[in-house]
Amino acid sequence: MNKELIINAAPTGVEIALLEDKKLVELHHEKADASFAVGDLYLGKVKKLIPGLNAAFVDVGFEKDAFLHYTDLSPYARSLLKFTQQAMSAPENQEFDFSQFQTEPEIVKTGKINEVLGQKPNILVQILKEPIAAKGPRLSCEISLPGRFVVVTPFNDVIAVSRKIHSSEERKRLNKIVEAIKPKNFGVIVRTAAEGKNTAELHEDLNMLVESWKNLQHNLKGVTAPCKILSEQTKTTSMLRDLLNEDFNRIVVNDKNIYTDTRNYIQKIAPEKKEIVTLYNNNGTPIFDQHGVTKQVKASFGKTVNLPSGAYLIIEHTEALHVIDVNSGYKSVSNNQEMNALETNLEAAAEIARQLRLRDLGGIIVVDFIDMKLPDNKRKLIEAMEEFMRSDRAKHAVLPISKFGLMQITRQRMKPEVNINTLEVCPTCNGTGKISSTLVLEDEIEKNLSYLVMQKHKGLSIVVHPIIYAYLTKGLISIRRKWSW
Repeated sequence: MNKELIINAAPTGVEIALLEDKKLVELHHEKADASFAVGDLYLGKVKKLIPGLNAAFVDVGFEKDAFLHYTDLSPYARSLLKFTQQAMSAPENQEFDFSQFQTEPEIVKTGKINEVLGQKPNILVQILKEPIAAKGPRLSCEISLPGRFVVVTPFNDVIAVSRKIHSSEERKRLNKIVEAIKPKNFGVIVRTAAEGKNTAELHEDLNMLVESWKNLQHNLKGVTAPCKILSEQTKTTSMLRDLLNEDFNRIVVNDKNIYTDTRNYIQKIAPEKKEIVTLYNNNGTPIFDQHGVTKQVKASFGKTVNLPSGAYLIIEHTEALHVIDVNSGYKSVSNNQEMNALETNLEAAAEIARQLRLRDLGGIIVVDFIDMKLPDNKRKLIEAMEEFMRSDRAKHAVLPISKFGLMQITRQRMKPEVNINTLEVCPTCNGTGKISSTLVLEDEIEKNLSYLVMQKHKGLSIVVHPIIYAYLTKGLISIRRKWSW
């Protein structure tokens, strides 16, 4: 599979398109004044405790207070509170040695929020979900700093290896390496990308994250809540960190600064790949137009999505869920109805998996596929759907087809969905889908005529739709005679 990243920098922010085999699969927009992005770390002030929800509302500087549930507190919440206080009150000229930090006992899973945050303290929090609609950000106290090969989790000494690394020998090897290089008071999660990497590469990645943690400690000194303490990397570098692999063959950028940053970042994490970054030579054509992104955006967003075979999807949004209806259109490959249904459903499944990533749809998605009678065909469809969604980085689950022929999919929602209006407003109805009645139109024409006659205009002719023409000219006392007079 060929992967390309097209990066379009504009004054309002940066747009990033991910293409797989020339097909648009992800579209990200990072605003110039972006804040409260997933992964950002803030010093927040606990404002209100809600024992009924076992949650707290925390002021992090957003217009709405952010939400922190007890289950997102992390077992090491007391250690985090103690660390926050110590880091904030540390003398300016003295280095805070985190390896000497004494951790506190873990909190119990079934505890109450006021047992931990009863004093309404300042607390270090990480954005778990961006603000969506009328809701403030969702927070977590399970602090994690992601690198390319490892993720660092302070306050615990646990080593975990990604489940996607299946070889037990490789898992043992990685575990042994991390155990040897891991600093005290840090837990480490080994990512799938670490498979086959040597000690030096893992050590470099780990050192970079430990350095970030030292920056965080430094930034906490003497600050007052609410305040941003450490920002997640830009969308471009975080995408490269998570996605860059041997399939990547091109990154095209239209901005000199982003080009330099991207090239330097790739030089650091994968020197052999730095040549894939190119600066777009603007010849008057926008970068997205040149690489076919704009056309795909226009075709892929909106209520109806057409498939190459003539089948189409209808995508509707409600407050609580998204509904996708699969229609066969004029498709008829053979006389076998069951076979037609299976082929259309498989084609639709591939497009639905792409649409979920492209629009970043989250929550519950209900798909009404074309009815199939054979259990074997239903199983094939479920397996295909799971396969198509394998490349989706958001957590998701696909449920079997219900007896009503509906498939339910849940997908993690981290940020507001991407919604691009691809329709243009109709000049006749102004977007209402209805035109004014003939009587009203007649009055309007008459007003305009009166005005023009008053202005001494002569020899006027009116051009109208054939139906309006018939309405105006037929009948005993036609309106035309009245106007002529």
